[in-house]
Amino acid sequence: MAILKQADDIQIEAFLQLFGDDVSAAIQSIQSLAAKTHAHAKPVLPTNKKKIISVRSLTKEYTTGRTKLQALQDVSLDIYEGEFVAITGSSGSGKSTLLQLMGGLEKPSSGTVTVDGVEFGSMSDRELSRFRGQMIGFVFQFFYLQPFLSLNKNIEVPGMFAHSKREARMERVKELAEAVGLNERLNHLPKELSGGQIQRAAIARALLNNPRVLLADEPTGNLDSTNGTTIINLFEKIRQQYGTTIVVVTHDYKIASRADRQINLRDGLII
Repeated sequence: MAILKQADDIQIEAFLQLFGDDVSAAIQSIQSLAAKTHAHAKPVLPTNKKKIISVRSLTKEYTTGRTKLQALQDVSLDIYEGEFVAITGSSGSGKSTLLQLMGGLEKPSSGTVTVDGVEFGSMSDRELSRFRGQMIGFVFQFFYLQPFLSLNKNIEVPGMFAHSKREARMERVKELAEAVGLNERLNHLPKELSGGQIQRAAIARALLNNPRVLLADEPTGNLDSTNGTTIINLFEKIRQQYGTTIVVVTHDYKIASRADRQINLRDGLII
């Protein structure tokens, strides 16, 4: 238990939240992080780094019949260009709601979300949809590839909606397929691919329009540990190669421990 004495109470509580009060898993993760921090200390984020996402006093309520559920309560945070951030917390803590609000997929009950200097509340639905398509890529736990389209067509879809030129789209598809290790699978249908390959394809699709921000919701949730590690490595490669800011909602301690920092939620609050 000596390792616990090296962490403050807030850190320990955050780890226990992340691992659903599994003390053994929390201790193992703290030990792993302590070893990694000692051997490969991460640089401190420069204070002059540009904010790419700013959330202020964000609240989200859902109404079911006469019952109101407050998913988020007065949440404020900043995410900087090029960061890899993990949003953690137990089920029902508000992680996915926060991610959807940061991506403009839902509207807050109150508060603001600003991405690259643009505040979502000032935009019409059409403007927001166009901005989202250019600025933000989404990766979900369920891959949502079209089963009747070949892999190259699935990856190409966001470019079609953006009305980019076909030649440019196809070049981008080839570039991304090589980046995610699927250049020999472009003519295959999703049913001919493994789960890990499909998720890599989903990541390539999310990157087609060269977004500044990649938002991922439990991207390894349906994968085994080997494929999960491959996805983590891919995120780091994407950040290095394209400078993409990556925000991941996860229960996976391997992802959380490799992020630059963690934002931990409990009952809709940052702790």
